Amino acid sequence: MVNRQLYLAPMEDVTDPAFRMLCKRYGADRVYTEFVNADALVRDIASTTRKLTIHDEERPVAIQIYGREPESMADAARIVETAHPDFIDINFGCPVKKVAGKGAGAGLLRDVPKMLDITRAVVNAVHTPVTCKTRLGWDEPSLYLPDGTPFIVDLAERLQDCGIQELAIHGRTRSQMYRGEADWTLIGEVKNNPRMHIPIIGNGDVCTPERAKECFDKYGVDAIMIGRATFGAPWLFAEMKGLPAPKTMADKVAVLKEHVLASIAWCGNDERKGIVHSRRHFAASPVFKGLFDFKQTRIALLRAETVAEVFAIMDDIVAKWGE
Repeated sequence: MVNRQLYLAPMEDVTDPAFRMLCKRYGADRVYTEFVNADALVRDIASTTRKLTIHDEERPVAIQIYGREPESMADAARIVETAHPDFIDINFGCPVKKVAGKGAGAGLLRDVPKMLDITRAVVNAVHTPVTCKTRLGWDEPSLYLPDGTPFIVDLAERLQDCGIQELAIHGRTRSQMYRGEADWTLIGEVKNNPRMHIPIIGNGDVCTPERAKECFDKYGVDAIMIGRATFGAPWLFAEMKGLPAPKTMADKVAVLKEHVLASIAWCGNDERKGIVHSRRHFAASPVFKGLFDFKQTRIALLRAETVAEVFAIMDDIVAKWGE
């Protein structure tokens, strides 16, 4: 698996520089920023422009933008290009109501002509390679066209014709959100369509080295994008590639501690803010899953507001449950 490409998926409030740098260290071949709102970027909203912060150490890196109008998306892409990312990615896959419900992200799966207009506008606005991330369709009834062609197979061809350089596909519909199992069969149909000549990236439910190998072998994708499985486990990329990775609980907790400190630095050295920002990684980390009678310790860990408190609880966990 060493030579197979593994990407860190773009995730809001997750893929900030602190986390991206850790994932890069442990073998991520490409990392993506959090979602960047095109309208907010054009209006020069500070919290949005801050998301354009990238470092040479994390390259290749893609900045992902979302919006619902071709003009503002093109303007945003031009601004993004000044940050010199390796790729500009268009978000056509975010299913959350505040994005999709307003006609952006996965909401554009219900308006393919506008999706294509946005794609062409962004491609024509910049010199940086443009990529897209989308889903299989809006809902189950929309998965196939009247002639029996899978919706995503047709859409992929049309996006390719707009000039994108790669396409990432999450194997669920928007209506599924993150429920049920990702359907990699349709991702494979896109990849194996002889009319497709751009790389196809598969995404959805790849949580183990065994599953990653299976998806590469069975569906032939050019890369796999990994999202929620990386929460509290940036070393997952190394495990999937057979590279050196933390083995013991103590080693993994040391990485989590490093992430806490990096998050605090990213949050302007605001201790409490940085800890709160990294809590989702404590909550989801496989390091703490399945520990006997762990509930009260977990609650204490998620309530801690100082580095001293967090690290003391982590040290106690290693002492009590570690190898």
